[in-house]
Amino acid sequence: MTPIKKLGLALTVIAAFFTAPLAADHHGKKSADIVDTAVSAGSFNTLVAAVKAAGLVDTLKSDGPFTVFAPTDAAFAKLPAGTVESLLKPENKDKLIAVLTYHVVPGKVMSGDLIGKKLEAATAQGQKVAIDATGGGVKVDGANVVTADIATSNGVIHVIDSVILPN
Repeated sequence: MTPIKKLGLALTVIAAFFTAPLAADHHGKKSADIVDTAVSAGSFNTLVAAVKAAGLVDTLKSDGPFTVFAPTDAAFAKLPAGTVESLLKPENKDKLIAVLTYHVVPGKVMSGDLIGKKLEAATAQGQKVAIDATGGGVKVDGANVVTADIATSNGVIHVIDSVILPN
């Protein structure tokens, strides 16, 4: 299946709630899933708290594969004051889920699959995100990918410098 077709996989992929066994890397060690990788990195505390508040931990620990555009704590800090706190309130859970799933594309897409391309990818939230890899780097809805291709047992993380928001 081509990377473009993988981008168009149905939302049902993200709805799977079965915990995946950790894959072994070439040294025989267990590689971490998306959630555990984000937790251990130490720079995604806001994202991890949001994923927990939204009830998406089990989903992002499932088989996948998923491509996650992960905003850092500094990216969340760029949002207007009170935005994160508001999104974390129980009454805003649906809005929080929409924001978080907008950062997830079903399938595993490495940066090398995108070089020189400009395209749109269907997100788990349902809307499309614009990806532009024609200018020497990769931008996702205007956010810069600052670290690409962090492989996990159930997909890949690309670190972005801004939170992207659905329409």
